[in-house]
Amino acid sequence: MKEPGLDRRYRDRDVPKTGRIDLKRSDALNKNLPQPIPGFSPNATVGYMRKDTGKTSLADIRKAAKKR
Repeated sequence: MKEPGLDRRYRDRDVPKTGRIDLKRSDALNKNLPQPIPGFSPNATVGYMRKDTGKTSLADIRKAAKKR
């Protein structure tokens, strides 16, 4: 059985268990995130926020948005 990872994501989906945690899809809207990121429009996509801040994870995007 798979064990829940960070933010209710699951590890080890591949047969050669890599331990990788999936990232949020880049077409997800900011308003649909569990905790919307302030400083971005509610209709901003995760892909746009990643490109704008240069960060990959939602936690890093949130930190970069605070510094702006």
